This record gives sequence, structure tokens and C-alpha cells, in this order.
Amino acid sequence: MESYLLEWLNLLVRWAHVIVGIAWIGASFYFIWLDNRLEPSTDPKLAGELWAIHGGGFYNARKYRLAPDRLPPTLHWFKWEAYWTWITGFALLVLMFYANAELYRIDPAVMPLSKPVAIGAGLASLVVGYAIYEGLCRSPFGRNEILLSTTIFVLLAFAAWGLAKVFSGRGAFIHYGAILGTIMAANVAHIIIPGQRRMVEAMRAGREPDARDGLMGKQRSVHNTYFTLPVVFTMIAGHYAVAFGSRWSWLVLVALTLAGALVRVWFVMRHKGRAPLWIPALGIAFVGFAVWLIAPPASKEVAKVEFGEIRKIIDARCVSCHAEKPAFQGLTEAPKGVKLDTPERIRANAVTIYQQSVLARAMPPANLTGLTEEERRLLERWYRSR
Repeated sequence: MESYLLEWLNLLVRWAHVIVGIAWIGASFYFIWLDNRLEPSTDPKLAGELWAIHGGGFYNARKYRLAPDRLPPTLHWFKWEAYWTWITGFALLVLMFYANAELYRIDPAVMPLSKPVAIGAGLASLVVGYAIYEGLCRSPFGRNEILLSTTIFVLLAFAAWGLAKVFSGRGAFIHYGAILGTIMAANVAHIIIPGQRRMVEAMRAGREPDARDGLMGKQRSVHNTYFTLPVVFTMIAGHYAVAFGSRWSWLVLVALTLAGALVRVWFVMRHKGRAPLWIPALGIAFVGFAVWLIAPPASKEVAKVEFGEIRKIIDARCVSCHAEKPAFQGLTEAPKGVKLDTPERIRANAVTIYQQSVLARAMPPANLTGLTEEERRLLERWYRSR
């Protein structure tokens, strides 16, 4: 019953995470688009305005250079989407990657960590990652966007490499995304919203708001829009062992981070009326590089492997989870519905076995059942000689 309820809790929290994430990303993308599509106004107090039609109605949006003459009676804030995205994301991190650290975070072949150490290292990566980012933004680097962006990217590449040297591939990917997600939510909670509060308080006191609060909020909002697609990639990639299972997984992460950021760069420039084709071309090149980097070797003639040998390996290393009635504690059904407890099922899932156990090396999770290198080679030979 406990496993059943935890499964439902995981599903509901994941659903909530997707819902609030859509709300946050949608609002963020909309305001970036709005900022970049504003047209000049005859009112000198306005930075620009825009007419739009949607849902059968006309809209007229205006942005002030600093603030209106007086506060409106109702002022809408955009913050809880960000807060709840982080809260539900962290809850998922705890439910999946901390409660089951031995399955999803720890890989003894990478680094033999105890469960408390693995959890502590994961939490530390979030705190340290945000602290370094915040320090850079508040330093002289923060006044030069090109220098700041380059430095952040280099440090993120180092983080991807470092995480891959400590955690399993899946654990490294999700914590890389969690670092970015924490930075994004903290930008809202510690910079954007407090700055906006100070602007509102200044107006209520009859003072002119400090323009620096608006500029800092704008800077962090732009950072968030470029982090968004890399974060979404890490969320999705955790379901695809081909991405995180390679020994070059950290480079895949770096390449797809660049590709995702370039997609946003292209859209932002398109909003401004410029859309140079070299930007999406470069993004596609980074995706191509990642695909090439982890591509399987060309097929060669291999000696035939007796199915009986494969059956023994599967029975010893896989069937405790992948069976009609899994024996592994906490499992009520075979993960992803993959069952390998009969010869027919083994043959039907040959491609999955090859992808997960040989190419991605994601199975068994954390190699809990001790699949040896010789056994992986036998599985590869069997698959190629069918």
C-alpha cells in the first residue's frame, strides 16, 4: 500500500509541476515577447505600446519608462507561478532522487557514495551553484553581459562535468537542471519581486522609483528566459537513457544547453524583427554533435550467442524488477511495463535491452544486480547476431 500511495503522490506532484511550470514559462515568454514588440509612443513617459487581438478581443498594452504618475487601484503580480514551480520541482527531487538515491543518483562505477552523502552533495550543488551565479551578477562582471554570459556558460560546463564525475548519469542531468531551476526561482524571489516592491513603496511614499531596481529585474528576467529550454531538456532527458547513459553525457548536456539557449536567442531576435539563420543553424549543429558523440559503432559481423546464455543473464540481473510480479522491494509492477520473464518477452524487447544495458548503461539502475562488463558484451553480441 505504501508503494502504491507513493506512486500516486509522485504522479500528482509531477502533474502539478508541469501545470505551474507551463504557467511560469508562458508568462515569462509572453513578457519577453511583449518587451521586444513594443512600438514607439507619442507619450514621452512610455517606453512603448502594443495593440494585439486574441480570443475575440482587442488589447492595448503599454509599458512605462519607469512608472506611471500614480499607482492603479489593482496591480497584478507574477510570482507564485515561479515559486510553485520550484516547490513542486524540489518535492519531485526528494520523492524520486533522494528517497531512491541508491537507484537514481548513486552509481558505484562513478563514485561509491553513501545515501546521506549523495543527498548532501546534491543539496550543496544547488546552494553553491546559486551562490556563485549571484556573486557573479553582483560583481563587475554583471555590468558586461557578454563577459557575464560567457563566464556563466563556462561554469555551467564545469558543473556538468563535475556532476557527471559524482552522480549517475540521470542524477547528474537532473541536478544540473535543478541548479538552473533554483537560480531562476531565486531570481524571482530575491531580485525581481523585492525590486518591484521597492518601486511600489517609493510611489506610495511620493518618491520616484529607483531605476536600478527595474534594470536588475530586467537582467534577471532575460537570464531566466535563456535558462528555460535547457531546464526543460534536463527534465525530459531523464526518461531517455541514450542521452544520460554515455560516458560523454556531460558533453551532451553542454551541447544541448547551448542549443536550447540559441533557440531562445533566435526567438528573441525574431521578436525584434531580426532572425539570422546562423543562430538556428548553430543550434542544430550542437544537437548533431551530441547525436554523433554518443552514436553506436557501425555494425560488424559477430559470433552467434546461444539464447540460453542470455536467458541466464536476464534472469540473474533483470527479472527481479522486469517480471509479471516483481520481487524487488517497493515495485508493484515492471518499470515502464517492460517484462523479461519469458523467452518471448526477452526477444520482443531485444532493442530495449540493447539500448538500456549496452548503449546507455542505464540498466540495472546503479548496477544494483551487478551486471558485469563481460555480460554486457554478451548482450551486445546477441543483439547484433540475431
